[in-house]
Amino acid sequence: MQRGPARAVKSAAIPGIKHIVAVASGKGGVGKSTTAVNLAVSLTKLGRKVGLLDADIYGPSVPKMLGISGKPSMNPEGKITPLRNHGVYGMSIGLLISNPENSAIVWRGPMVMSALQQLLYQVDWGEKDFLVVDMPPGTGDAQLTLTQRVPLSGAIIVSTPQDIALMDARRGVNMFQKVHVPILGLVENMSFFQCPNCQHKSHIFGTDGVQEAAKEIGVDVIGKVPIEISIRKCSDEGTPVTASEPDSSEASEYLRIAKAVDQKVSETKTALPSVFMD
Repeated sequence: MQRGPARAVKSAAIPGIKHIVAVASGKGGVGKSTTAVNLAVSLTKLGRKVGLLDADIYGPSVPKMLGISGKPSMNPEGKITPLRNHGVYGMSIGLLISNPENSAIVWRGPMVMSALQQLLYQVDWGEKDFLVVDMPPGTGDAQLTLTQRVPLSGAIIVSTPQDIALMDARRGVNMFQKVHVPILGLVENMSFFQCPNCQHKSHIFGTDGVQEAAKEIGVDVIGKVPIEISIRKCSDEGTPVTASEPDSSEASEYLRIAKAVDQKVSETKTALPSVFMD
C-alpha cells in the first residue's frame, strides 16, 4: 500500500499557562496520581499559581484526591471553570460525568482524544505558573496525543524500585525522548517502609533500582517518597498530605520534588515540537 507524505502535528500553547509539566509512569499502580496532586499543592507552597489536569480519562482519581466534586460552571465565554481546593485549580473528566467513582468510561479513541482537547483548551485556566498534567499510565494514543498537542516544559517519571515497574518507566522515558520532551527527573515512589516503632527501614520493592535507571538514562532522581499510611489516608480523604500535614517528612519530600521541578523548568526552554506521523 502506498503511503502519503508524513504530516506534522503541531502543539498549541494554552493561554495563560507558563509551564506545563507532565507526571507520567509506564504503568498504573505506582503512585503517579498521588505524586501529581502533592506536587501541585507543593508548588503553591512556593508561591506559584497552579492548575492540575487529570488526563487519565479511563481512571480519573484527581477529584477524590484533591477533594473537589460537583459539576463545574461555565464562564461568560462558554469555557469550563476549574474547581479550586488546597490552592490548586483542578479539572477532570470525573467532574463532568455522573457517579464518577463507579461509572466505567468505555469510549473509543476518538472520543478520548476529543475529551482531552476539551479539558486542555475549553477550560478557563486563567493565569498560571504551572499546569500539572496527571498523565494516563502507559504509552498509548492518549499519551501520544498529549505530547503532540501540548507544549510540555518537561515530564517527571514516577516508578517504584521494582524491576518490572522500572521496565515500564524506561518505556515512558523513551516516549518523551522521541517527541523531544525534557525529562525533569525520576521520582522513586514507595521507596521504603519505616517501622513506626523501631524506625527500621524495609525496602519492600528493592533498593537503588530507580537510582541506577536514572544514571543509565542520564537524569536525576528528584525525590524518594516512602510508603506511609498518612499519604494513603490523606489521599483517600481528599486532603493531600502536603496540605493537611505540611510539616511532616512526607510533605517535605514532595516539597523537595516541587523545588527541583520549579528550578529545572526555569532552565528549560519550552519548544513547540512538530511530531511527524506516517
